[in-house]
Amino acid sequence: MPTKDVESYTERERQAMKRFGASVRCQREKVGLSQEKLAELANVHRTYISGMERGLQNISLLTMIKLAKALSVELDKLLSDI
Repeated sequence: MPTKDVESYTERERQAMKRFGASVRCQREKVGLSQEKLAELANVHRTYISGMERGLQNISLLTMIKLAKALSVELDKLLSDI
């Protein structure tokens, strides 16, 4: 199934994606991981991390769980600003 273009999401959805990405970036920087290392730990591509941090990826729940685990935080910590 093709990925939706970011413009096809509502403004509220786009803002949620951006806030989640910013939360992941903040936590990633706090623990001192590069995008490459986080991608490796979460088993996703580095460009996926980059797009997600910029709010361009609507990621799945399973990917959120992988990211939280890779960052050694509870998922609710990453979701708290949404």
